[in-house]
This record gives sequence, C-alpha cells and structure tokens, in this order.
Amino acid sequence: MIVGLLHPGEMGAAVAGQLPVPVVWASEGRSQETGRRAEVFEDVGTADALVARADVILSICPPHAAREVAGSVAGFEGIYVDANAIAPATARAVLSLFARGVDGGIVGGPSAPRLYLSGADAPAVAELFAGTGVDARAVSEDLGAASAVKVTYAAWSKGTAAMLLDIVELARAEGVEGALLAEWEDSIPELLARLESARRSADAKGWRWIGEMEEIAAAFAAHELPDGFHRAAAEVYRWPQGVPS
Repeated sequence: MIVGLLHPGEMGAAVAGQLPVPVVWASEGRSQETGRRAEVFEDVGTADALVARADVILSICPPHAAREVAGSVAGFEGIYVDANAIAPATARAVLSLFARGVDGGIVGGPSAPRLYLSGADAPAVAELFAGTGVDARAVSEDLGAASAVKVTYAAWSKGTAAMLLDIVELARAEGVEGALLAEWEDSIPELLARLESARRSADAKGWRWIGEMEEIAAAFAAHELPDGFHRAAAEVYRWPQGVPS
C-alpha cells in the first residue's frame, strides 16, 4: 500500500507523516517550504508519476484549491480522499471525478487531529491510521457526511472567532473598547483569552479561512438556512492582520 500526498501543507504533512505505509509526493511546481515539510516522503516528481505509484491519494489543501487539486489527478483509479474544509456539495462534486472517493474532514490541530471519513471506502482509509496519532473515524457511507461534520464544527469555532474580532472593532470605533473588555473580564472572563486566540489565529492563517467561511455559507444556503453569518466571517478574515482597512 502506497499513499500519495498532494500539496503537503502543515496539516497534510502532519497527517501523512503518521502513516505506517510509504508516502509519496510530487515536487513539480511546489515551493522550497513545501519541500522542507515533505522531506520525509519520497518525491516522485510529477502528479502523473504520483498517480502511477499510489493506491490511495490524500488531498489536504486550502479549501479554495480543492477542485483544482483534484482535477490534477482526475481519473485516478485508486481511493481518492478529499480531506479539505469544503461544503458537502462541493465534496460530492470533487469526488465525482473518481470511481472510489472518500470524503474527509479534519478537526483539531496537526499534533492530534481527528479525521472524519465518509463513503463506501471510509473504513479502509480509517484502518490505515489504526494505532497512529490520527484519530480516524468513519461516520457514514454517504459522501459529504464527513465534510458536514467539519463544516458544522468550524461554523462555531472559526465563525464565532470572527464575530469576536468584529465586535471589538465596533467597540474601538465607538471609543468603548476598554470599557467592553473590562466588562468581559468581570462577566465573561473566558472571552478575553478567546479574543487573543482569535487574533493570533487570524494573523497566522486567516487567509486560509476565507474560502472555508464561504464553503460554510454555501452549506447553509443549500438548506435554505441563513448564510450571512459566515459570509461576514469571510470578510473579517480578509482584513490584513485582523483589522479592517
């Protein structure tokens, strides 16, 4: 069994690095930084070579790139695992390019991620991670179910972080930021730590969350639920350094 890893970012390299089977990747067109993250894997050069070698392909990339990344290996005959932060409908569209597709959604950080999986081959993919630091959970045979878990989780965790950043900017614009923070310290002290965490995360990787918030909004809209919360969150994450221009 050989696993091919597409576009290894921080999370992708961490997840694939847990696998007890050989992992290959393709360096063509990738940056030196990506190469450093992927140095423990075998470099096969090109996407075509990766397709020829791999039994399973794992895609973990920024959500806005999920379709393009899948298209680069369309027609792959093994199991294609899309573990990106995308709406269930987007996941089903991506996986329609493959005869054997598994939907995935990652919750948690690179050090101890939970990998939710759905689709007919989800148990087989989960078994690859047995005994590793990745908690792989097959939740359904229905494609899109794993992405639904991820979307609903991040709708709260990252959506409310954006709301906090937005609220503080309003208080600052009205000249009452100090009074608001003092009130939070008295009545909801945990919000101060949450705010600082939101700021740090937005500074470091808010750019990745723009597409994720848009995918979450699309998931709500698909069920005729209000989607404005997360479209607004996408706008917050567009602010440079978490502050509107």
